[in-house]
Parts: sequence; C-alpha cells; structure tokens
Amino acid sequence: MLQPTILLLKEGTDSSQGKSQIISNINACQVVVDIVRTTLGPRGMDKLIHEGSDVTITNDGATVMKLLNVVHPAAKIMVDIAKAQDEEVGDGTTSVVLLAGELLKEAKVFIEDGLHPQIVSRGFRKASQVALNKLEDIQINLSDKTNDEKRDLLQKCAETTLNSKLVSGYKKFFSTMVVDAVMTLDEDLDKDMIGLKKVTGGSVTDSLLVKGVAFKKTFSYAGFEQQPKRFEHPKILLLNLELELKAEKDNAEIRINSPEDYQAIIDAEWHIIYEKLECIVKSGAKVVLSRLPIGDLATQYFADRDVFCAGRVEEQDVRRTQRATGAAVQTTVHNLTPDVLGTCGEFEEIQIGSERYNLFKECPGTKSATIILRGGAQQFVDEAERSLHDAIMIVRRAIKSNCVVGGGGAIEMELSRYLREYSRSISGKQQLVINAYAKALECIPKALAANSGLDAIDLLNKLRQKHAQAKPETRWFGVDCLGGGICDTYESYIWEPSLVKKNAIASATEAACLILSIDETVRNPRSEINNQALPGPGPRGPPMMGRGGMMPGRGRGVRAFRGRGGR
Repeated sequence: MLQPTILLLKEGTDSSQGKSQIISNINACQVVVDIVRTTLGPRGMDKLIHEGSDVTITNDGATVMKLLNVVHPAAKIMVDIAKAQDEEVGDGTTSVVLLAGELLKEAKVFIEDGLHPQIVSRGFRKASQVALNKLEDIQINLSDKTNDEKRDLLQKCAETTLNSKLVSGYKKFFSTMVVDAVMTLDEDLDKDMIGLKKVTGGSVTDSLLVKGVAFKKTFSYAGFEQQPKRFEHPKILLLNLELELKAEKDNAEIRINSPEDYQAIIDAEWHIIYEKLECIVKSGAKVVLSRLPIGDLATQYFADRDVFCAGRVEEQDVRRTQRATGAAVQTTVHNLTPDVLGTCGEFEEIQIGSERYNLFKECPGTKSATIILRGGAQQFVDEAERSLHDAIMIVRRAIKSNCVVGGGGAIEMELSRYLREYSRSISGKQQLVINAYAKALECIPKALAANSGLDAIDLLNKLRQKHAQAKPETRWFGVDCLGGGICDTYESYIWEPSLVKKNAIASATEAACLILSIDETVRNPRSEINNQALPGPGPRGPPMMGRGGMMPGRGRGVRAFRGRGGR
C-alpha cells in the first residue's frame, strides 16, 4: 500500500543534505582560503578591492574578508573567525583562516572515504588540546626581564607584525612609536585611549606621536581666529549643549498683539544665550568643547574674553578628553563647580599639513596617546592605520601575557612534529586524524615560503629535519622570508605573543568542527522570484561570484546580476 505524500516544508523550499552537503561547504570555504592565502607573510601580496567609488588596498586578512561580502552560509564562518581573531588579539587573521581551511581540506579526504564527521571532529579537538598544552610548555616567559629588555622585546614583536604590512620599510620608526604609545597608557591598557588620526600629504616619517589627546579642528565661525591658540594649565569645560540662537520649533505658535511683545520675545532669546555664556566665563574655563554646535555669537563672545571654544567635536574625542583631563560632560552651564572642570599641562593648536589640530598634552587623568599618520595617497594612509592597529594590539597582548614564541612558522612546525609523535601512541582511527591535524599545521610555513618566491617543498623538508632533532636549540627554526632559506627565528628576533597562536589554533579548530557538523542546509523561499527558474548552476551547484561576492546558486547577488543583464 502506497503511503500518502506529506508536505512538511513550504513549497519551493530547497534542501540539501548528506555527505555531498558537507563536501560542498568545504569547497566553498576553500575558495575563501585561496583568496587570502597569498597575503600571508612579509612578502605577501596585497588585494585591491573596488566597491562603488571606494578603493581599498590591503593585505590584512580581517579587512579582506569583511570587504569580500561573503554570503555563502558556511563560508561566512571563515569571516567570523577572522573578525574574532582581529578583535581579540589584533593579528593572525590570515593565519586562522588558512589553518581552518587546511583542517577542512584534510577532513574532506576522510569524509569521502566514509569516516563519520564526528570522529574527525573528535580527533581535531583532541589534537588541538594536545597542541595547546605543548605550546604552554615551550613558550618563553619574559616576566623576569628588566624594563629595557621588555621594551626591546615589545619593539621586536611590533616589528614582526609590521613585517607583512605596507609600511614594513618603516617598521623601526613605527614600532618605536607604537611601543611609546602603549607604554603611555595606564595599567588597564585601554586601546580606546590610543587615537589614530590621518592627515594626507607629507612623508611617512612626518608622522608623530602626541602623548595626550589630539583631534582635528572642527568647523568654526568668524571670530575663531581671534581666540588664543595656546594655554598652560587651562581649565577645560566639556559640554553636551548648543550655544547658538535657534529658530523656533516646527508648528510653534506665538500670539502677539503689539510690536513690543515681539521685541520682548527676541530680547528673551538673547538674554538666555548671554546668560549661558556669562556662566561659562565666570566658571574660569579657558577651553570649551561641545559635542553640539557653538554658533558665531558665542565664538565672538569667547574670543573677546580670551577663551578657546570648539563645537561639533566627535563623541569619541570628547570621551578621550574627558578621561584624560578629568572633566565631566555637562548638559547645563548653571551652577558649574570646580570639580567638573578638567585641566592639562599644555593646550595648543598647531598646523599639520593642510589641517589644524588641537592638542592636549601632559594630562593628569587616564593616560592617553594619539598617533597622527602622514602619507601620500589616501589608500596608503588607510592601510598604515590598519597596520598600526595590529601592532598596537600585539604590543598590548605581549605586555599582558609576557610570553612569546618564534614566528616564521617555527611554532607550527614544532607542534606538527610533536603531534606526529603523539599520534603513534594512539590506536584506531584517531591516529590518522591527529596525524592529519599535524600535517595541516604545516600550511603556515608552506604559505610563507610560497609567497616569498621560495621552494616550499625544499624548505619544509629542511625544517622537518631540524625539528626532528627535538632539541631546544632547533625548535625555533622557521622560514626566513627576507633572506631566503631557514633561520632560528628566536635569535633573529622574529617573535610573536603566544596568545596569537593559542587563539588561532583554538578558533580554527572550532570553526572546522562546526562546518563538519553541518549535514543539511534548508533554504526557504523569500519571494516569488526565488521560485522562478534562474539561469546558471542550480541550488546544489558550486559557489558563484557576483556583485555581492561569494554566494550559492540562489542568492540576492544572482538576482541583481540577472536584472542588470536581462535587458
């Protein structure tokens, strides 16, 4: 007897499941990995991403992944781990994507041979834990170093990060600046207290560090040039208040019977604004900043009384000024007390390139620093900002963790060797999976060698031979991307905080296991257009690249592409 057909899902719903779906997801992730693979290392290539009128040139993994606009549901996980790595430690974004992709590539062979995905995931998690434990044992703790030695360490870590960036030719200049900026901060090392400002024009070496708060001069009215531009130990008032004559609100209605009534209304408005300005001057404040506009009347009033003012200051700059100077943001100017006013050692306004900047130096509150970047093209300055962000994050993490490991793929090769030996003590299928994990770790030195134009196979064989000796003096051998060949990365000062590697290994393993656990994808129709036959590969076809980036066969980008060319 035939069983009746049961319609469970909405008509037009597409469902893909089983082994083919897992392999399809792995293939989609491999496309993402292939895009960013060439950006790894000091000899890595840059990506030019053109979107509308915006042009971005970068080799930062997290930036590339974000600008690709990946819409494939499984491949989006690779974007997420790159973003998480960037927010957590600031560097290693390309490495974490490469490692996750290589783990999936190794897992694909097992899946095709019929091994259950959960067995593979269990083996990967076991190998990850063993690798992290080994990393804890061999990392170099620098807590007993002197202050000068620690500073030298931090500069080497910053230089290693900047090696692969567009500003690598100025790595000594910028690494010193980054370390000075981070060392200026308080013990909590709040990254928000380091400002990065960009001024196009001039040479890269014209960039400067201000130990305090600096921001670009805001829009100002006539009378601003008559105000003093330098103070020593001024009182600073921060406002969230408008200081200008405002038009009446919409739909306001005032009934008057004589011209004298109208004049009384005008006089009341002027009386209110003058009362506010008098309260500010009587408070003793010499520098007045407001998030909201300060009009031409107030500007001239302050100029006549030797008070500096700036309106429409960005909220982030106000917040940094508040914490650095000790001032409290006020929403009224009545009953101002001395404790709500901040101060600094020196305030001045200077010309930097074509812009004027307000500088607050020698602040008594929370320590702050501002790096003002100079350079030619806007794209260069933007990439320099991203590079210094990574370096700042790395220096902060190095200070907090006090532990480093050798870069250049050295730590990956040492962990790979250890896992191969460990796998021989395991029986069953897990031995194969852990051995595959060890092989996947070699993708980092392999990519470094390939991107440097070196023979990757030859270098990997040399590194395996060195690490096979299992001696302390050989465990830090890695790829010498600049000199060509292999070198002791620790002796060559190619150092990275161990936290970067820990986070990358853990994130890549979790991402790989998550993708392997997905055996079915259900796509619900979102509109009638989805139910129409679309040209090209079907819903189970390979990932497509359209205007929106990488996508499955039925995505918004495909419909947009079809609509544009349908004419």
